[in-house]
Amino acid sequence: MAVLANITAVAVAGRVLLIEGPPGSGKSTLALALIDRGATLVGDDGVSITRDRDTLLAAPPPNTCGMIEIRNVGIVELPVTEGPVALLLTFDPAAPRFPMDIPVRDIEGVPIPALPFAPGDAVQALRAEYALELHGLPLPKGDEKA
Repeated sequence: MAVLANITAVAVAGRVLLIEGPPGSGKSTLALALIDRGATLVGDDGVSITRDRDTLLAAPPPNTCGMIEIRNVGIVELPVTEGPVALLLTFDPAAPRFPMDIPVRDIEGVPIPALPFAPGDAVQALRAEYALELHGLPLPKGDEKA
């Protein structure tokens, strides 16, 4: 098991969306917006990662399980889940408007789509859900959620 730092993660319909960016870039804010839309927290600013055959599994890190920082509010506790990683959003203000080729990042030997993603606008949670739908890996066989 490895712990990825500076990564926040939520599960959307059973698939885990990793959000990568420097401190203060809005990872937790995007996660909170997605949670408000029905996602479940996996981890904030740290995610435990394990490999199961050709699938990368994300789980809450033991030291901060269930905790998320809400800027200007404090640390709050939320329910958590775990699941297969489907997409990595990498915050990049210069992200292309129309991605033609989605880069892949090797994490623990598993290739994961790594979409450059412009942070900070009002509809980033909706954009993140569409990114997951269009570019994310499907659920592994047998893990389909209704």
